[in-house]
Amino acid sequence: MASIKDVAAEAGVSVATVSRVLNDHPSVSADARTRVLAAVEALGYRPNAVARSLRTDQTHTLGLVISDVMNPYFTELARSVEEEARALGYSVIIGNADERPDLQDHHVRNLLDRRIDGLLVSPTDGGSPLMLDAARAGTPMVFVDRWIPGFDVPVVRADGRAAVRDLVAHLHGLGHRRLAIIAGPAATTTGRERVEAFREALGAYGLELPEAYIGQGDFQAESGRRVTEGFLDLPEPPDVVFAADNLMALGALDAVRARGLRVPEDLALAAFDDIPWFVHTDPPITAVAQPTGELGRAAVRALVDRIEGRPARSVTLAARLVVRRSCGEDPAENRSHL
Repeated sequence: MASIKDVAAEAGVSVATVSRVLNDHPSVSADARTRVLAAVEALGYRPNAVARSLRTDQTHTLGLVISDVMNPYFTELARSVEEEARALGYSVIIGNADERPDLQDHHVRNLLDRRIDGLLVSPTDGGSPLMLDAARAGTPMVFVDRWIPGFDVPVVRADGRAAVRDLVAHLHGLGHRRLAIIAGPAATTTGRERVEAFREALGAYGLELPEAYIGQGDFQAESGRRVTEGFLDLPEPPDVVFAADNLMALGALDAVRARGLRVPEDLALAAFDDIPWFVHTDPPITAVAQPTGELGRAAVRALVDRIEGRPARSVTLAARLVVRRSCGEDPAENRSHL
């Protein structure tokens, strides 16, 4: 990260001149001002972005950077964060990363510039020098849903491994043996964890997860559509597709229908991240549900504890399986969960 000394060297002026330009002091010549502003832009310098987080005064404002505001899971998460924050006397500024690391860091930088009291982030990838600098500088921070290994930051998340085991047991009981997964980005902890949990659950039944049955998605609908089309073109297509998030599941459903096929008669479908829409699809989709509202509330409580000088611990909540009719279930049984 560029310093004020780097800007001065780039512009060929003193540090004091840079400071005067940044504070809009009238004593600086037009030429020097132009060179300093050009250096600031070229180096990507952001004055006091991290230092401001070390202030002693409070704004009673939290920053929330979510991975994709179009994903109903994150929309619900943001709502619960805002409600809990308001109840505790804080307001929330939200940034949408759109699953882009560069946009994530743009929002983090702007939020730090706005003098927020603390930061909630659902990271889009496995590393961010800006967030690492902010965490090391003492910015109160909590990761929610996803996390970055190696950061000394509390994590509030759901553990989906037991629910994925329940899902595989359910699918095995229905007679399915060829199970495929649409994976999330390998750069995210949730993307990796859900594939690992699925592979482990299959192994308990002596089933393998061949590479041909692992499709790389990006947690967005178009990738679910693309991967499912690839599965359907295989010489031996899978019996079931498990989408590692809700938007990829909707994309998968579109791909099946575009071929004139039916769920679950031609291809069974299950999803991670239950959403209210899944009750209304035809057929209703079997899914792993996370306690989204409680995750958001717990994340805010943990962050406020850090801001106000109390110990804050990581929180792990359990996900659960919601059984509907997209995998060949008997509708007469009318089961809601295992």
